[in-house]
Amino acid sequence: MAIIKVSNLKKSYGELEVLKKISFEVNKNDVVAVIGPSGSGKSTMLRSLIHLEEINGGSINVSDEYLVKDGIYSKPQEIKHITSKMGMVFQHFNLFPHLTVKENLEIAPKMVKNETKEIIQKRSSEILQKVGLSDRATAYPANLSGGQKQRVAIARALMMNPEILLFDEPTSALDPELTGEVLQVMKDLAEEHMTMIVVTHEMGFAKEVANKAIFMDDGEIIESGHPDELFINPQFDRTKAFLSKSLK
Repeated sequence: MAIIKVSNLKKSYGELEVLKKISFEVNKNDVVAVIGPSGSGKSTMLRSLIHLEEINGGSINVSDEYLVKDGIYSKPQEIKHITSKMGMVFQHFNLFPHLTVKENLEIAPKMVKNETKEIIQKRSSEILQKVGLSDRATAYPANLSGGQKQRVAIARALMMNPEILLFDEPTSALDPELTGEVLQVMKDLAEEHMTMIVVTHEMGFAKEVANKAIFMDDGEIIESGHPDELFINPQFDRTKAFLSKSLK
């Protein structure tokens, strides 16, 4: 069953068309890898799902509720409700430098969830253990490696109990030796059947972990399918050209 339905998504900045009639579906428990060259519209598409970008046309439906239908957005309260089902992990962590790791995790739930302090603290301890950072709970972001910061960012997104996690190039700001620890956390989440959409240049992750791959270029979805099919037998020249460079 589709948990996200996107149809005919359009986005322009003046004359520049960034998204051109993008349509796809994501089923519950899917891990979708979105690949393609820089500037192809991948991040804009992802950000539009959680209303960080406003689209100019098309529809986004999340769990049978319309965030936007035929270019017309729902009321602000409905938008807030729908986007609360999703968590976002950004390329550049976006942690609060003046808060400890544990405080970074707990600040949003304390502000928006009607839960006791004890419940929030218990969950933050459990999630820090899940991402392998129990021993860094009282550390500040400045004292963490890039991989640790990104694992904190994933933990922070998990604190809100999202149905869907969105990742925007989660490893592209990391040194290669730190990438593996972040990808391992994402693999663990996939094994726990978390629904994920991952904009990534990590082709190994896309092939090994994703059950669906979407190739975008120039604001369009060129082709999509199971990674085994898309990587081994791409149907379009643009996909073949991109993969021939990316899989070296």
